[in-house]
Amino acid sequence: MQDLTMEAIAHELQTSRSSVSRLLKSARETGLVDIQIKSPLDQPTSVGDGLHRRFGVVAHVVPVPDQTSDVDRLDRVALSAARTLTQYVDSNMVVGVAWGSTVSAVSRYLVPKTTHNTVFVQLNGAANTRTTGIEYASEILRRFGHAYGALIQQFPVPAFFDDPATKRALWSERSTRRVLSLQGEMDLVVFGVGSREAHVPSHVYSGGYLEQSDHDSLVHDHVVGDVATVFFREDGSSADIELNQRATGPDLATIRRTPRRVCVVAGEAKVVSVRGALAAGLVTDLILDEGTARALLAS
Repeated sequence: MQDLTMEAIAHELQTSRSSVSRLLKSARETGLVDIQIKSPLDQPTSVGDGLHRRFGVVAHVVPVPDQTSDVDRLDRVALSAARTLTQYVDSNMVVGVAWGSTVSAVSRYLVPKTTHNTVFVQLNGAANTRTTGIEYASEILRRFGHAYGALIQQFPVPAFFDDPATKRALWSERSTRRVLSLQGEMDLVVFGVGSREAHVPSHVYSGGYLEQSDHDSLVHDHVVGDVATVFFREDGSSADIELNQRATGPDLATIRRTPRRVCVVAGEAKVVSVRGALAAGLVTDLILDEGTARALLAS
């Protein structure tokens, strides 16, 4: 901050220049030092402004070359999202986390920040007929809890019940109502948007959660995407979607009541899904790659 060279800093600290370099690297990785580039001529900035004017969201557009692979594109967006979340997460908060391929990628890049009395709560169950899903979902939550020194609350139920009546019965249990109550008190929610068309498959579509009859049902109900395994159409509506009656994610009204709702997206194949999430009023902050942002504006 004082514009000293590394050589001058090393002299003042009575150490070597290489030690100063390592200290600066450590400072960036731990969040002590944050480097940002802000240019009024930056193309992503103008695209972000366009998204704000059209959809009323705060858009964080990540510059990614068009020739970048979908895996690398997700990686870059996840890294940027993880650093952005550091500004949003604070003490005395309840933060909802929806498991999935995108949020899993974000969790690997979280920047440590000490908080107090903060809880991260799992939004939807992760079990299916092949796995309990506990290891997958809990690892994502564990990374969030570890990064922010926070408590975590798992939600050990199936992603989808076989019978809506079973869901209604379990939702009346006090242990389940405690988790649902936490979800109702969320200050911040972090999620990706599920899409059957994504080149990096959404976990709900690739992880054995849906039978062929479920896929047929989603097509019949004109579903374009989901948030926390709750499905919606392109116009944002979710009423009468059959699979939602068996889903364990919070209803979309619960998400809409959360003050800050951060959606992380990578890949143009998800444009229609993002448009549905925006139409449903689920997003306040949108973090996405530049190509997807341009495609969303053009749609």
